[in-house]
Amino acid sequence: MIEIRATGAVQVLTLSSGSVNAQDVELLEEVALALEDLTRSGAGALVITGAGRAFSAGVDLNRVVQGGADYTDRLIPALSDAFEAMFCYPGPTVAAINGAAIAGGCVLACACDRRLISPNAQIGASEVRVGVPFPVAALEVMRYACGDRAEEVLLGGRTYRGTEAVETGLAHRVVADDVVEAAVAEASDLADIPADAYRHTKDQLRAPVMARIREAVGVDAEVRQMWGSDETRQRLTEYVQRLKNKG
Repeated sequence: MIEIRATGAVQVLTLSSGSVNAQDVELLEEVALALEDLTRSGAGALVITGAGRAFSAGVDLNRVVQGGADYTDRLIPALSDAFEAMFCYPGPTVAAINGAAIAGGCVLACACDRRLISPNAQIGASEVRVGVPFPVAALEVMRYACGDRAEEVLLGGRTYRGTEAVETGLAHRVVADDVVEAAVAEASDLADIPADAYRHTKDQLRAPVMARIREAVGVDAEVRQMWGSDETRQRLTEYVQRLKNKG
């Protein structure tokens, strides 16, 4: 479900799961485990991208509808673990947003230090429009990435392209050519910074975010309850059907 290859001093992690790299428990657990392994091995700079036409179109809603509360009780911690693992990865991280990065895909990209986006790629945190709340880790990652535009991005639930994505903090720059190649070049440049200085500075910048995540005891229990409720399941069933009808 993921592929990792070395390009010089940079590791390139590619999500490769179905047509749009939708996030299910298994993919998220594999991402978190891979990041832990790379951290332990001192792998350094990292680029993350998606295979095919999407970066990641977010959570696999069909699995949520089919699995109900038993599944979402596993999904919410898996989402949080993957987002935190990326957000806290000690080396430089660059997201090469080659296609749709929606909802959980947007959060995973925003957990990276730098985000490069193709001109036609859509990115946005659409959770509220789908009808589900954010796990604490997801919301805090988005707050960190978007700053004073976070409320607009999270409560509006819109998707953005190009310069609009840059203006909202969802991306740092638009890359018209090979976005993965550009991301590898940027990650290589960041890899020239002494690793201990980069890690320590990154830890300091992220410490307030991680403190808020740790202090929000009990919030994700409510999030799990809301995701697993019959009302949410019905809402998601209708949302998935509307997507199929559009297709």
